[in-house]
Amino acid sequence: MLTSKNRAKLRSLANTTESILQVGKGGVGAQVVVQVNDALEARELIKLTVLETCPDSAKEVAAQLAGDTDAEVVQVIGRKVTLYRRNPKKPVILFD
Repeated sequence: MLTSKNRAKLRSLANTTESILQVGKGGVGAQVVVQVNDALEARELIKLTVLETCPDSAKEVAAQLAGDTDAEVVQVIGRKVTLYRRNPKKPVILFD
């Protein structure tokens, strides 16, 4: 569970991060979950874009991906979703 301080730090880090994935008309499928899982393992903090053709809203996509990958939703702004999951072996982002 993220504290408000931790969430604020992650939001500031995500501000300069580019989106690395897009969720389109296929919605959240098994392949998208695998890609998100791999990206979270490598980076811990990822940003993705939910395209207008996606049948679900950005909040629904964020909640579904967070549940499927054991991640936490940092923020949803418009069609941008930011997810975080700590890497237990080699943490990249350290909190005070």
